Amino acid sequence: MGLYQHIRETFEGEYNERAAIYRARLAKWRSEDAIVPVEKPINLARARTLGYKAKQGYIVVRVRMARGQRKRPMPRGGRKPGKNIMYLAPGMSLKRQAEQRAARKYRNMEVLNSYWIGEDGQKKYFEILLVDRDKYPNMFRRSRVYRGLTAIAKKGRGMRR
Repeated sequence: MGLYQHIRETFEGEYNERAAIYRARLAKWRSEDAIVPVEKPINLARARTLGYKAKQGYIVVRVRMARGQRKRPMPRGGRKPGKNIMYLAPGMSLKRQAEQRAARKYRNMEVLNSYWIGEDGQKKYFEILLVDRDKYPNMFRRSRVYRGLTAIAKKGRGMRR
């Protein structure tokens, strides 16, 4: 078994068994800010698969998102029976929303990709891979996360066929 396969299986095992290290990690993350830069990825195998390299210009950011039903705002058009629903399924996944939050905070960076790293009863956590636009100007066009050009956005738009 290779190193990355071992890392992947260890990460999955911690989550499935709700190991003490996993629960301690979540408890620590709960007390931190919603968007936090991290030194190195939690799941290195997944990060490398998605294009992460351990060199200047690449950073990893952990984003915390609220789970559960996204409640509908105030009913528009009055309280008619057709408008009277409790929640509205949003057009974007939590992962895509997390990518956009990270892109808004780090404006000089471009979102490369993202992956899930954990969840508890109230929050979901993602790691977002960002690339410095000045160091690698020819890698990406500008603001690809908002135009639906990341992997999760393409999946939502039906472009993975």
